[in-house]
Amino acid sequence: MKVVVGSKNPVKLKATRNVLKKIYPQMGVRAKHVDSGVPDQPIGLDVTIQGAINRAKNAFSKEFDLSVGIESGLLEVPHSITGYLDLQWCAIYDGEKTTLGVSAGFEYPPMVIEKVLGGMEVGDVMDQISGIHRLGQKTGAVSHLSRGLLDRTGNTEQCVLMAMIPRMNEGVYFK
Repeated sequence: MKVVVGSKNPVKLKATRNVLKKIYPQMGVRAKHVDSGVPDQPIGLDVTIQGAINRAKNAFSKEFDLSVGIESGLLEVPHSITGYLDLQWCAIYDGEKTTLGVSAGFEYPPMVIEKVLGGMEVGDVMDQISGIHRLGQKTGAVSHLSRGLLDRTGNTEQCVLMAMIPRMNEGVYFK
């Protein structure tokens, strides 16, 4: 099984490898920088999912069996403190069909959302708060905010696994 991830982010690559090696013991994963086709800070369900799909499709070529696109974005959520939760979406593409999965969501502090709505990216704000440069390519904001109980790799693994469920059960999903 040959897989390509539509990003050079080491967290996305590691999370994909961690999940898929449990499903496909003979598997190799490569990273490829591609354009998501959406803003650097996606806001909204459609935009975030489209970013994941674009990454997967833009990374795909005939030399791979599957391509993986992962995109984090803010989604409006009623009754939340700030009105937004961060969710990661994964799209897995095989040249014909796309399957989707989503991670557990979490809420940023109000000042982060205020700055993001003012034009900054979550990653830049969280780098300032945590004092860790490129936090999103390391343990992630979710690790900082959960005091290490969940890191970005684990959070990203969730969306990759959820996107694999239809592929692991093809007879039920694709008759």
